[in-house]
Amino acid sequence: MNRRQFVGLLGSAVAILPFTVRAQQRALPVIGFMSGRSPEDSEHLVAAFRRGLRDTGFVEGQNVAVEFRWARGQYDLLPALASELLNRNVALLAAVGGDPSAQAAKKATATVPIVFGIGADPVATGLVDSIGRPGANVTGYTLLTSEMEPKRLGLMLELLPNVSLIGALVNPNFGPAARQVQELEAAARTIGKRLFVVKASNDAELSTAFATVLEERVGALLVTADPYFDTQRDRMVALAAERGLPVMYQFREFAVAGGLISYGPDITDMYRQGGIYAGRILAGVKPADLPVLQPTKFEFVINLKAAKGLGLIIPPSLLTGADEVIE
Repeated sequence: MNRRQFVGLLGSAVAILPFTVRAQQRALPVIGFMSGRSPEDSEHLVAAFRRGLRDTGFVEGQNVAVEFRWARGQYDLLPALASELLNRNVALLAAVGGDPSAQAAKKATATVPIVFGIGADPVATGLVDSIGRPGANVTGYTLLTSEMEPKRLGLMLELLPNVSLIGALVNPNFGPAARQVQELEAAARTIGKRLFVVKASNDAELSTAFATVLEERVGALLVTADPYFDTQRDRMVALAAERGLPVMYQFREFAVAGGLISYGPDITDMYRQGGIYAGRILAGVKPADLPVLQPTKFEFVINLKAAKGLGLIIPPSLLTGADEVIE
């Protein structure tokens, strides 16, 4: 081979190389990750999802790719986000961050596998046929956090037994909101307490809601389970502190951020389980053969610094029963 032939072959190889690299990248299966939450409040959850993928042999950038889409609490964006991901020929949709995300994914495709992450009963909401045999192309996990409002109400009243008027903050744009209010009203009647419901689905309404509960002399506020409220975690904790208002939240992250008290499932572990399910499906398991996962670990967290700032003394029974006490 002469020098001219060698240079020509070398040039051809260099020209082909970028196309080869791109072809290899395109060959990676792609997970479309769509969420009703925001990336800022979900960093630890995405990390847990990736850990679950790794547990099944899938590492992002090596043998799987992930494309992210975030609704940031604006649930009407989710159908378009689902369609956008499906147009990217994803191998799987991870529809997490609340019921609206899962519902949008299911309506968008009956063939692409879906791993959902919701807070309500997936059978009652029509996502699956049953917990044990979900059927079709859909499975995932439920946190059941939307079902825990009466439990959270009871814990709050153990802390503040003399409060007569209790506030409940709900998002009217969130599917389970009506049921959340019904269950809270029934629980409040049972124990002889009055419930005052305030609504918020955007930033302006959230500020108004906190002002309203003070005007109505609400003694304590329960923030119902809703992904939009998760996106506003730091802001709500700050509003509660500024107004001297005791507030109960759904996830540990709120208490860690300075909130008074929280009760709910270990959401981080459930996202890891979702990553495991995604990996198993990519490996060939059918969604219909994977039962819907339910939480086994619940976290009751009390922030003593927040309690001190509100002038509250935590009963010893609550401190003993807490899974975590933040000093």
